[in-house]
Amino acid sequence: MKKNLTTPNIILEPLDTRFSVCKVSDYSGIDIAQPFVFTATTDEENSLVCPTEIVPENTVVRDDGWRGFRVCGTLDFSLIGILAWIAETLAANEISIFAISTYNTDYVLVKEENFDKALEVLKGK
Repeated sequence: MKKNLTTPNIILEPLDTRFSVCKVSDYSGIDIAQPFVFTATTDEENSLVCPTEIVPENTVVRDDGWRGFRVCGTLDFSLIGILAWIAETLAANEISIFAISTYNTDYVLVKEENFDKALEVLKGK
């Protein structure tokens, strides 16, 4: 059961999905139309974040065990400091993050063993 968390002026929605962060040789083995598939291509690598159950065979390196939440709503590009507040709050509690930004909003992944603690910290408990 999802329970949205309210933080200073933002609402966080925990996601039920388990994620893997990967480096792949190419994107041929992944259906990018699936929900929660994030890709990034640079001059040095092809990165993929996706649900663990759909990690492709052509994965070169992978790190499993990630959980996440999204910042609810569409964030205007003029908004400042939302991701910084989340990152700083979690860093102060020794929780590292893997952040993903889309056109509409931000997603924050933490290691599964830190997920409940991260949600508690961001709720202000």
